[in-house]
Amino acid sequence: MTDNFLRKIKQLFTRAYHYFKPFTIRKFFVVSCAVFSCGILFIALLFLLIVSGMLGPMPSRQELLSVKNPAASEVYSADSVLLGRYFIQERSNIRYEEIPTHVIDALLATEDVRFYKHHGIDTRSLGRVLVKSLLLQNESSGGGSTITQQLAKNLYPRRDYWIFSLFINKMREMIIASRLEKAYDKKDILTLYLNTIPFGDNTYGLEAAAQRFFSSPTKSLTINEGAVLIGMLKATYSYNPRVFPDRAAGRRNTVLGQMAKYGSLNMATADSLKTLPLSLKYNKVTHHSGLASYFREYLRPQLLEWLKSYNAVHDTSLNLYTDGLKIYTTIDSRLQRYAEEAVTRQMKETQARFDAHWKNNEPWRAYPQLIDEAIRKSTRYQTLRDRGLDEAEVKKIMNTPVAMTIFTWNGEREVSMSPVDSIKHYLKFLNAGFLAIDPANGQVRAWVGGIDHHYFQFDHVRESTKRQVGSTFKPIVYAAALEQGVRPCDYISAAKTTYTNMEGWAPENTEDNYGLKYSMAGALTYSVNTVSVQILEKAGINNTISLAHRMGINSDIEPVPSIALGTADVSMMEMVTAYSCFANKGKFSEANWLTAIADHKNVILERFAQPHAQQALSAESAQLMLHMLKSVVNEGTAAGLRSRFGLTNDIAGKTGTTQSNTDGWFIGVTPRLVIGAWVGADNPGIRFRSTALGQGARTAMPIAGDFLQQANRDGSLASITHARFAPLPASLERQTDCDLFREDGNIFTRLFGKRDQKKERKKEFGKKEKKGFFKRLFNR
Repeated sequence: MTDNFLRKIKQLFTRAYHYFKPFTIRKFFVVSCAVFSCGILFIALLFLLIVSGMLGPMPSRQELLSVKNPAASEVYSADSVLLGRYFIQERSNIRYEEIPTHVIDALLATEDVRFYKHHGIDTRSLGRVLVKSLLLQNESSGGGSTITQQLAKNLYPRRDYWIFSLFINKMREMIIASRLEKAYDKKDILTLYLNTIPFGDNTYGLEAAAQRFFSSPTKSLTINEGAVLIGMLKATYSYNPRVFPDRAAGRRNTVLGQMAKYGSLNMATADSLKTLPLSLKYNKVTHHSGLASYFREYLRPQLLEWLKSYNAVHDTSLNLYTDGLKIYTTIDSRLQRYAEEAVTRQMKETQARFDAHWKNNEPWRAYPQLIDEAIRKSTRYQTLRDRGLDEAEVKKIMNTPVAMTIFTWNGEREVSMSPVDSIKHYLKFLNAGFLAIDPANGQVRAWVGGIDHHYFQFDHVRESTKRQVGSTFKPIVYAAALEQGVRPCDYISAAKTTYTNMEGWAPENTEDNYGLKYSMAGALTYSVNTVSVQILEKAGINNTISLAHRMGINSDIEPVPSIALGTADVSMMEMVTAYSCFANKGKFSEANWLTAIADHKNVILERFAQPHAQQALSAESAQLMLHMLKSVVNEGTAAGLRSRFGLTNDIAGKTGTTQSNTDGWFIGVTPRLVIGAWVGADNPGIRFRSTALGQGARTAMPIAGDFLQQANRDGSLASITHARFAPLPASLERQTDCDLFREDGNIFTRLFGKRDQKKERKKEFGKKEKKGFFKRLFNR
């Protein structure tokens, strides 16, 4: 049976042989040639379609020569320090000379060892690509794309086609690579590639990756660090050292092995480096990172508006986020750093006092409506309501704990917290603002809009942010009085006065000093409210408001007597600008912060002219005001500036505290710098209950003292910190030669003190003043 079966099989093969015999050699050759010819024709047709642009636009040689890698625009300080960038993708371009040799060696050994021997296409690996990538459509197979082809892919991303997408894209990249090799030399191609390639975590280019993962510029990368970054190119997520450190270490070792294999690293060194840890120094760069983040955010819309105008006039299409502009500002990086450090250090202490002051109580306990208002104003609440959820559904979500990162003065914390508890958490924080301006020209030297730009983005410096300014407004009142002929040594009684035409308004002093008379300097030194109101009466309310406007305060000021005590809402920018007039011989210089804008090649596009100074008050009045304000620092409400911080600088200044300790202020004047500090909660209902804790001398002034103390220690700032005010001329010196205060000669004041004084002094304020201001003052 077996023999019969074998015989049948043999007959079957014999018949098959005779059947196919005519097709064997000749016809197989013909068919193969036909298939091969069709393949060649198909490839040639595709080539023509690609080159002609019918399958998508192809870059010309001229276009390739003008390739511009998207680059972030950079903001620089006056002392040439990079403050930060505006970007969509974190990216920085570098020159070939800045790339360490070992990084180039690692790249070539791993990605394209024959880079210097081919012209964009490596024919040796082309066969492998045809089999793996093209015929099998295995896009992850790799091994064939040269560095130039990868660059072509980065510059001109792949497109989706109806059929043969991978094949067409590969051909397209080969053609572009060939053109790139004709347009650029090898060094330029390597530089362009390393400035273009993505490294993960939204970083593009080697420089951005070096800064992100190792907090280092490219030129300072070690062999170990360079190998880690080059190793990421195979798969940026899978070999991300932050996410998968073990995989990244293994991939780094592979790169080191390749370097040893091709002779750019000896084997002993490679083996030694393989044992090292990754040693990441991860630095996530965001728009909140770097110096002067509040200032840069304030500047951003101004730059966009400038670009809109510039592009329209010059028929260009410059983009703030991709065209690598260079923005030059007046900020001094040293002063900016000291300002930020002072705010951080002092606000951490102030917040600790505030928390201890309230202990386990909530600062809003007397005003529970504050929480409801804060919840309803929150972005999360409004988003949920916009989605159509009813109040009950929103309330449930708002009270459900979720994982989040919160700000604390001891660093960020990962917590599980409900959105409502998060709102309460942030509502308890006091915030701050700080500004420093050169009084000679109005140039901004330091700008800190808050305690942390990532978590508190509301800027307390800009013109639109207005708060009551308290006693910091008094110098403007006194300056107006000087302009109206009031003499510095005219003594004015501090007696408590009831103004009968002001609904019985009777301003009070913080001290029981109603039995004294004060010179102007004395009243300013000790911030005597009752005297300040009388000085305003002598100066005239309209004259005072007019002077305030000339000095740079553009905010509306209600013409009422309470402005003598600082009830006007004014911005930090306006107040510091106004005080600059005292140090600039009475001249007002508008605050400014931009000096020039250049393109990515540092060709200046526009220089910004210095604003013209205007005389706001007489030079003599400005000098007299400086003299009186120095007394405030030397022996008045700001004396702690010297005793606590050991400052010997020439300093004038004024503290300020608003009603119920809502706002604390200090404005300081030095010959080369005018500084302002403000402290308070974003919600005015959150505040200290005690003036001893909440006054400007305890909250805002320490920020200024800390700032000046650091600046004094910096020898490079000696021209600023060692500057001295010009002495008063003899004629003005004689006008100020008097005691700060003396006893009131009124017999009732001496014998009966404050109680009978209150009964005795009744009068009308100027009849031109508006009535009803008392209610407006206390209903704010």
